[in-house]
Amino acid sequence: MTKSVRVPLTPMTAVGSGLALLLMMPTVAAAVPRLDLSGYPAPAPGLQRWVIQPSGLLPNSSDPIISARPIDWRIQLIVGQEVDLDCNVQRLSGSGMTMRMLPEASGKALFEVRGPMALISTRKACPADEPTKRSFLSLGKQPYLVPYNASWPIVVDLPKGAQLRWRLWRAETRQQEAVEL
Repeated sequence: MTKSVRVPLTPMTAVGSGLALLLMMPTVAAAVPRLDLSGYPAPAPGLQRWVIQPSGLLPNSSDPIISARPIDWRIQLIVGQEVDLDCNVQRLSGSGMTMRMLPEASGKALFEVRGPMALISTRKACPADEPTKRSFLSLGKQPYLVPYNASWPIVVDLPKGAQLRWRLWRAETRQQEAVEL
């Protein structure tokens, strides 16, 4: 059995220790990977893997109404594709997102969109001099929200050509009463 020895930190040893830790950081970061995808199956044929690793260190909001507790946060997954838009009304069509719990990955989840995504458009004639613009079209109308957890990555398998974007949602701290009928 080994004994631990306590060494008092003087300003000089604190600076030296801090400098030593700073110099060792790239080695430590390389030795302990933060992104752990063990337990996740390989993407199905035709699907491409996207990963979001939420940061555990997010800046607090200056607004006191916004919650600083990660338990009150959600991450919105936005599946879509960048397309060239003209004067026609266009949207993406495809199957919705599904979630599969992975018991071999300690309760983590795998999100998937299977099947092709198609660009649906009206077919009216556009003026010849009207330029097209590049824009991101999202799949579906309703936001797909998942709980915020900095300990686990969010793994999403999408059809090739699709893209994944995300946005952080933070709840208000105040609760409002509903009207009882």
